[in-house]
Amino acid sequence: MAFRDGPFENLKVPLAWTAAVVAVVAIIGAVLLLISDRRTADAESSYSTLRGGFETVVGPVSNVLAAPVHWFGDASSFVGGYFFAVSENRRLKAEIADLRSWRDEAIALKNVNGRYEAMLGLRSEPAVAMVAGRAISDARGPFNRAKLLDVGSSKGVRVGNPVLNEDGLVGRISGVTGGVSRMIMLTDVASRLPVLIDRTDARAVMTGDGSGNPRLEFVRGTGSVQPGDRILSSGDGGGLPRGIPIGVAAKGVDGSWRVKLFSELGAIDYVRVLLFQDFGQLINPDALNAAPLAGLTTAPEPNAAQAAAIADAAARRRAAAEAQAARAAAAANAPAPTPAPATPAASTPTPRPVARPVQPSAAAPAPTTPAPAQPDPAPAGAP
Repeated sequence: MAFRDGPFENLKVPLAWTAAVVAVVAIIGAVLLLISDRRTADAESSYSTLRGGFETVVGPVSNVLAAPVHWFGDASSFVGGYFFAVSENRRLKAEIADLRSWRDEAIALKNVNGRYEAMLGLRSEPAVAMVAGRAISDARGPFNRAKLLDVGSSKGVRVGNPVLNEDGLVGRISGVTGGVSRMIMLTDVASRLPVLIDRTDARAVMTGDGSGNPRLEFVRGTGSVQPGDRILSSGDGGGLPRGIPIGVAAKGVDGSWRVKLFSELGAIDYVRVLLFQDFGQLINPDALNAAPLAGLTTAPEPNAAQAAAIADAAARRRAAAEAQAARAAAAANAPAPTPAPATPAASTPTPRPVARPVQPSAAAPAPTTPAPAQPDPAPAGAP
């Protein structure tokens, strides 16, 4: 018997009411599930076992049902990329060209920053002020080796200041203006620099001759130089500090000792000028005039015997000074002695005055007995 032949063949249910009843039943079921889902002592849900079993069963089915969706997405992407490959290729080429210019600029900036970092790492012992500069002109000839720098007297640069790059000593300043200075390099024929060999501390003079490797002359000592010895500035004469790296010693083809300069390892375009004049600028006058250190010049406290001896010596010196002062006062109060009359010389007779007779006047009577007249003395020189 068919369903329509049963007793419910004339039963008709409205569709809206059916959907409403189903929704209400589903909501009631969900609320009941939420209320009945309580946590156990181990913080697990009461439906965790049931949920885990359902996911275990449904998982493979979900993967199978989702596979066509993934395949359709990949296929649509492949087809879209194929049709838009030409425009994408053009866009990528333009982007690569733009990035290539940025890459070249980044590489140049990286090299410059690396050199700047190396130059900033330069330290002198003791510390001397430095100023950074750049070579703006290069003068090279058969013997001449010089450069122009973009720093001058406005930055404190003076004639004789040493110039360094990130590898070592480059040269010295030979002329200065307000904003530009001229640097004579170590390879110039006018370059003369006192140096020392680091291994033996032997002294020598490094002389430029226009080649890339200056000569070592006037080397003191026999066997004091070997190939590979580091050459440093000696500081003799006070022209520049001691210990600035210059290069390594090598034997030339002519048998003379030469110096492979550290500064020739790279381009000499960024340099630092060492504002050094003499060793007097490295001395702090305040430190020289400061009080002596405690314990070095302070004498220890004397004991009782030493204190008594010091007091006795002081009393004796005081008594001697008082006695000397008393003698000086007595000598000042004594009367001055009368000088004795001078005795005439025997060879020169002293002339005596001549007595002349008194002429009687008319008012006065003449004496009864005239005074005898004294004879005239003999003239000087008479026998």
